[in-house]
Amino acid sequence: MTRKTLTAFLLGTSIFGLAGQAQAQDTTLTIESWRNDDLAIWQEKLIPAFEAKNPGIKVVFSPSAPTEYNAALNAKLDAGSAGDLITCRPFDASLELYDKGLLADLAGLAGMENFTDVAKSAWSTDDGAATFCVPMASVIHGFIYNKDAFAEVGVEVPKTEGEFFAALDKLKQDGTYIPMAMGTKDLWEAATMGYQNIGPSYWKGEEGRLALIKGEQKLTDPQWVEPFAALAKWKDYLGDGFEAQSYPDSQNLFTLGRAAIYPAGSWEISLFNTQADFEMGAFAPPVKAAGDTCYISDHNDIAIGLNANSPNADAAKTFLSWVASPEFATIYANALPGFFSLSSTPVEMEDALAQEFVSWRENCESTIRSTYQILSRGTPNLENETWVKSANVINGTETPEAAAAELQKGLASWYDPQK
Repeated sequence: MTRKTLTAFLLGTSIFGLAGQAQAQDTTLTIESWRNDDLAIWQEKLIPAFEAKNPGIKVVFSPSAPTEYNAALNAKLDAGSAGDLITCRPFDASLELYDKGLLADLAGLAGMENFTDVAKSAWSTDDGAATFCVPMASVIHGFIYNKDAFAEVGVEVPKTEGEFFAALDKLKQDGTYIPMAMGTKDLWEAATMGYQNIGPSYWKGEEGRLALIKGEQKLTDPQWVEPFAALAKWKDYLGDGFEAQSYPDSQNLFTLGRAAIYPAGSWEISLFNTQADFEMGAFAPPVKAAGDTCYISDHNDIAIGLNANSPNADAAKTFLSWVASPEFATIYANALPGFFSLSSTPVEMEDALAQEFVSWRENCESTIRSTYQILSRGTPNLENETWVKSANVINGTETPEAAAAELQKGLASWYDPQK
């Protein structure tokens, strides 16, 4: 070998060695998510905060469209091309991925001690033995209202069911505003912001939800029919053509100032803050009668887990431990007001409307949506059927009793404790 050839060879191996060292030092993690509206928050706030403390680990947030996420994620996982970190939907969708061996058990992960069993319940096995995603946030249901409209018409913020319908009557009689903005075209609104919003006050939150799972209560019992009866009354206050009104239509009616009340999830806060030019307030789901216990749907919404086949598991666990930290909780909850930390460490909220929602935790009993855990694993799917029945009841095409009877029949057809 000539001296020139030897020199070139040594130079080449030296460069290759340096490249190999750089590659060993720099690990890139990819996050799969359906929250494409969060892209700027991840790129501008969350990822820079993590990377500043963890040189050598780079993070890429790579979301899919929400409606395409489940199918796209499953295809990538099956093909072995999914990212290292998987954003987890609550309960059964993520449990199925864990049962298939596609999400890793996070037992022993540093930071998981910051969450209660209730906070972890949406991403744990039925027996609680394994947890496979780090909880990120929950969303709270209630009602957002136009403070200017209330002041103009002379409406008081309602606390009881009777006061709620009295306020709607007064707004309707005045005629300046549509009393309440919600449509039934997209179905899920009727259940999510209707039935699951007010229902816990009737079935007593976790008490009723767990009794349904155990087969100790049925959907035809009064406490499960009464919320449908209350929803049936909403029809008179939703404005003309609500049956053809989509979810974006409802949002626009409220933020343009044409409707006084919006049955809401707290996830609306960020959007409404940018679009509404009036002051907003919020009130919790009204109790049936003065003195009754207040219940809220404080629903575990989003978490993040480890792709069991990730080649970068150690770096991914470092990231997940940071997601479990108070630092992440504070940045995320304030960057995205309306998505509330599930960490046991309190987070001080900067947004006034978000603070109003989260303050209900102090006086109300928290529960999750009744259809999400266990009860929607069969066919017919109770969650999807509840969408249809809630819309039918509001539209007036089905009675509360008939809707409940059909839901009970469907659940009993495949769920043994209800047979």
